[in-house]
Amino acid sequence: MSLRIWFAARRKVGTALNEQVQRMANYLCEIALVDGPLALDSPFDAPDAGAIVNFFGNVRPLENGAPISGLDYETHHEMAEHQLRMVAQEAAKRFDLLAIRLHHRIGYVPSGETSLFLRVGAAHRGAAFTASQWIVDELKKRVPIWKRPIFQNVAAVTEKQGITATA
Repeated sequence: MSLRIWFAARRKVGTALNEQVQRMANYLCEIALVDGPLALDSPFDAPDAGAIVNFFGNVRPLENGAPISGLDYETHHEMAEHQLRMVAQEAAKRFDLLAIRLHHRIGYVPSGETSLFLRVGAAHRGAAFTASQWIVDELKKRVPIWKRPIFQNVAAVTEKQGITATA
């Protein structure tokens, strides 16, 4: 192999590595705890993404078989934001993500509405799908957000559990 070919190959490897480092340093990471409906259609800046995956976590109408009107989410705001950012940064490195938007509602969220919105951009679909699942799993393990179901018929739920409800 000639010296000229060797240097050309080294330059090419260096350029690709530089581009990857540049992407990691400049990826878009948007974290928010929102008291109110989530903006699900806002622009997403990931022009180099070959895949963008959206995940919507919606409030189900039943909790343990009993109908609910919604969920009340509580959090330690600063700690939750910090943990959301840590999860997003770890995902960006682990899956080579180009962009992440992670919004979680706090307060009361009615049944049928979205409480978690995640959008990830990656060069390829496999990384985007895997990262999305990993982020949601990690969020549930690490982020201090607690949900309390608001039951439609409290008397029926307490009776089913053997608890006497008193006003």
